[in-house]
Amino acid sequence: MTILLSACNATKRVPDNAYLLDKTKVLVNDVKTEDAKIDNFILQKPNGSLLGMPLGLYIYNLAKENPEQDFVDWLEEHPKTHKTLDRLLSQKQVGRLQKSFFVSGIHNQLKKIGEAPVILDNSKTKSTVNYLKAYYRSIGYFNATVRDSVFLKDTKRKKQLADVSYIIKTGEQYFIDDLKTSISSSQVDSVYHLHRHESLLKSQKPYLLADFNAERSRLTNLFRNNGFYTFQQSSINFEITRDTIATNNDQKMDVVTVIDDLIERDGDEVTVKPYRVHRFNKIRIFTDYEMGSDKSELDSIDYKNVTVFYKNKLRYRPRILEMATAFKKGAIYSDENRSLTYKQINNLRIFKYPNIDLKYAENDSLQTKLDANIYLLPMDKFSLRLTNELKRSEIEQFGISLGTSVSARNLFRRSEVLELNLQGTIASQFDRDQGEPWFNMSELGADVRLIFPEIVFLFNTTNIIPYSMTPQTMFQFGVSKQKNIGLDKQTLSGALRYTWNPKKNRVILDLFNLQYIHNLNVDNFFNVYRSTYSRLNEISKKYSVDSSLLDNNGDLTIPEGTNQFMGLALWGGIPNITETDLRSTISVLERANRLTYDDFILSTSYTFILNNNFQFNQEDFYQFRVKLESAGSFLSLLSNAYKVVDSNNKSTKFLDVEFAQYVKMELDYIKHFPLGRGNYLAFRSFFGLAVPYGNSKNIPFTQSYFAGGSSDNRGWRAYSLGPGQSGSLLDFNEANMKLTLNLEYRFPISGAFKGALFADAGNIWNVLDNTSFEQNKFKDISSLKDVGVSSGVGLRYDFGFFVFRLDLGNKIYNPAKAMSERWFTDVSFKNIIFNIGINYPF
Repeated sequence: MTILLSACNATKRVPDNAYLLDKTKVLVNDVKTEDAKIDNFILQKPNGSLLGMPLGLYIYNLAKENPEQDFVDWLEEHPKTHKTLDRLLSQKQVGRLQKSFFVSGIHNQLKKIGEAPVILDNSKTKSTVNYLKAYYRSIGYFNATVRDSVFLKDTKRKKQLADVSYIIKTGEQYFIDDLKTSISSSQVDSVYHLHRHESLLKSQKPYLLADFNAERSRLTNLFRNNGFYTFQQSSINFEITRDTIATNNDQKMDVVTVIDDLIERDGDEVTVKPYRVHRFNKIRIFTDYEMGSDKSELDSIDYKNVTVFYKNKLRYRPRILEMATAFKKGAIYSDENRSLTYKQINNLRIFKYPNIDLKYAENDSLQTKLDANIYLLPMDKFSLRLTNELKRSEIEQFGISLGTSVSARNLFRRSEVLELNLQGTIASQFDRDQGEPWFNMSELGADVRLIFPEIVFLFNTTNIIPYSMTPQTMFQFGVSKQKNIGLDKQTLSGALRYTWNPKKNRVILDLFNLQYIHNLNVDNFFNVYRSTYSRLNEISKKYSVDSSLLDNNGDLTIPEGTNQFMGLALWGGIPNITETDLRSTISVLERANRLTYDDFILSTSYTFILNNNFQFNQEDFYQFRVKLESAGSFLSLLSNAYKVVDSNNKSTKFLDVEFAQYVKMELDYIKHFPLGRGNYLAFRSFFGLAVPYGNSKNIPFTQSYFAGGSSDNRGWRAYSLGPGQSGSLLDFNEANMKLTLNLEYRFPISGAFKGALFADAGNIWNVLDNTSFEQNKFKDISSLKDVGVSSGVGLRYDFGFFVFRLDLGNKIYNPAKAMSERWFTDVSFKNIIFNIGINYPF
């Protein structure tokens, strides 16, 4: 306790005559501001806090300043103990003890996890003043003044603490008035004026240094993407003048954009050359070239735009290589095409990172023609990857998963990649029977994929999806079999998938996606889904049930007792059964039928993803995803053509198997709002709807939605929220419509430790299917009263390549309860749901 109290003394590590920085404040024209841009210039900020407490500082204070020396001093104070340790170990080993985890390691770790006290440094305060002055000058406030004010709180109550205020008076902001140009090269001048309307510098706009830097970068990119291979950013300057006459003090500035000729230096010799447009003369591709080898020993072949050089035998189709090259003979040079060539060659997945060498063509005295030499180094034709994983879930007590993946590249000379994946899992079940082996669950699967770096279709699609969008085609086929992981089942899957990337977006088109799931031991349903069994068994105990349906404990036997009881209840064989119990029994029967039904799905889907970055942990990340899917339409056409209809239930079949029919839509939006100092808000909204039709009265279980879990509504466990206000009495509750809203405030705590405060809202409902239970349905806008709301706190540790996440959620509004009892009745420590996850949920 004494150690903890000592650690909670914030100024414990503050030296004499020094001060712990307690608060910083910025006043702009006498108004306090928390602008993140201004905050970035403050070199010293107070220690991070959680709920007002500097937790990182407290953790740091738990560590000893010099634990190794303390250990040496302790040995000197206890000579008998020192001698005993020397006899048991040795002097050398005793010396090593001071570097052990329990002597010094634990204290070093506390310092690493925690945060050292921020001691007021006057030099950094003065540097901050200078940075702030420079910042305000960069946004047009050339007469701005900045000063600091330090308040020392050296009292018995607040010992050795300091507050720092930065006081800013901006003055008037300057604006751009007249814009002119002075460009030496006529060719550069021509390109400039063609794109002059794109300029970031506009008359009457405030002076912003960032605009001038952005304009310099824009012009550099413009010229280098329009043939000026040698163009240098240093050739661009801006001459800024203003009228200094006191009577004309109107804060207006004239700007001249100056673009000089190319300056080349060779030792002391300086040469000035006008910029000229460069065009490609020859494009050569070396498929297996080793640096330093003799090029004259290579064979070559001309194909359209390129000459391909190879050794002994050409192992790649020239069409694929030419397609991957964005350079064209006679075309002007472009930085974008150079980057695109790198990107497109990497998309082939058969070469290591390419080397592109550009040189002036021979006998070109004007040096305006370029020869491009592209050197490629093939990857190994075959590669092997092994994976392993330890698993634990609601069904698996402990599991081990092993996998292997074999890749074969360029088998058919079209730069394709053939992948064979094998995956095996053995696991132990929580409620295994006596006499069963400990590893009584297993799953074995195989998956074959053939990936092409282009769109493989009935006709040429390059005019619609050019190779610059790095398209891919994947053919996939897989099989798997599992035992005792839920119901035993066999799965067959296949897909024809196209992907391409227009700009920063991504498109995924599954032309065909096949899933066939065959359940093998449907009679074992109630042994697997125990909550569903318990619900049915409780109902049966209320009524007189034939003893032949019960075991020695008076419980329904499986499967005879459960199946016959549901049949009797459904057909009036249970006298005086209440309407509530009858509806619950029907619900159990529907759930059993859904989870034991063989699913045959052949679907087509289109997914469009718009985002600014593929990293969820970016503070300014955003993403919008829309998915449209239709299942069963193609099979319905075939079946109708051959008039294959089951006479018993009027359903349509294909290959004597009923197939699913539904349409599905999903909308998903994620947005991060940076707040400065590593703080940001993360928002997510999701809406999904799947509507069955034709053959299907409801959608397959694998295509349904669930609510709850570590990446959803964190006050509920997965599958335990909804549908609607039903109360989730059964296992794996699901429905065909879902609405979710998530809001999370993320903030740094100390070092790699991050914190979060979150609120989640959402639920699932049944809509436009054959569900008869009104409490499960979404009827109209009034059904939104059944949205479940939870909130909580999170702790995360950032390992760099992944984030470990612990979220503690509690129900705030529970739609399963009566209207008067929904708000805050479940808020308690015992009802906290612990969610563990890897990486951020959105």
